[in-house]
Amino acid sequence: MSSRGTPTDLARRVLRRELAAVARALSLVEDTRAPVEAEARALLAELHAVARSKGHRVGVTGPPGAGKSSLLSRMVSGYRRRGRSVGVLAIDPSSPRSGGALLGDRARMVLDVDDPDVFVRSMASGGSLGGLSRAAGAAVDVLGAAYDVVIVETTGVGQSETDIEHVTDTVLLVIQPASGDILQFIKSGIVEIPDRFVVNKSDLGAVATRAASELKSALRVADKGHDPDGVLLASATEDTGIDALLDSLDAHRRMLEQDGKLLPRRDAKAAQWGLRLLEYRSWQAELARLGGRAEVVASLEQATSAGQDALSAVHALAHDSRKEEGTGR
Repeated sequence: MSSRGTPTDLARRVLRRELAAVARALSLVEDTRAPVEAEARALLAELHAVARSKGHRVGVTGPPGAGKSSLLSRMVSGYRRRGRSVGVLAIDPSSPRSGGALLGDRARMVLDVDDPDVFVRSMASGGSLGGLSRAAGAAVDVLGAAYDVVIVETTGVGQSETDIEHVTDTVLLVIQPASGDILQFIKSGIVEIPDRFVVNKSDLGAVATRAASELKSALRVADKGHDPDGVLLASATEDTGIDALLDSLDAHRRMLEQDGKLLPRRDAKAAQWGLRLLEYRSWQAELARLGGRAEVVASLEQATSAGQDALSAVHALAHDSRKEEGTGR
């Protein structure tokens, strides 16, 4: 049992939206040490019933430079005007040295730091190719139990960065005008993931309107069942189009609930996230079996310095390790 109280005690405080308790809970689910993880599992079990059925989980993704953080700040302010509490999980690239969040999205968001109904947490991606931290799913559950709206901002967008759909109800793709991103999204299949699209920087005028029109045309050609009204224009700089954007996000959530899809969709997404966690744990176990990250890197450097390609070096390392285990050496 933690010196800070039982998981039941902590869960009660999280549900009361005590900021210190929410911060403590997020630290728990990020910690990979076995005793702490056991405490985190107990906490998540306490919060699960509320987290599973409550609120709205919104994913915000898009290429660097699209203005995701600025737009997110406006969205938070808009939700607060509507009387809703908001928890934000900003996933940043990991520092190659410390492993911590590299950018610190909180520094790029303009929010009322004295508002007790807004909570922002930066979390390092840990090098995940899926664009999210290993602990993101559990962190969203913690925030979902405490806040009316949970917004998850990813590190960026790319063909591999699709995990955002596994932890949110509604995915919003942010696009900037005249960037050439639309064609790339069509090519990579990214447009299959979002439920809503917003062209930010609408204050640029005709170029933004043209980008929205091109996106609608591209979605019709892709024929993935997207709502043509799901493409919106907004300007974080001028704080315009935000209410229409929030209305559209709310409409998507209502549609899921009215069609009886919200909870089954969350359960299915949780299963997919669980699969990713299992893959991560399998990878960690294999790394530990080979002697740990530093030992593996040293062995691979030795092999590649001797002229071996990386794929062959990895195969030989794993094969030799299993051979030694089989002989009891």
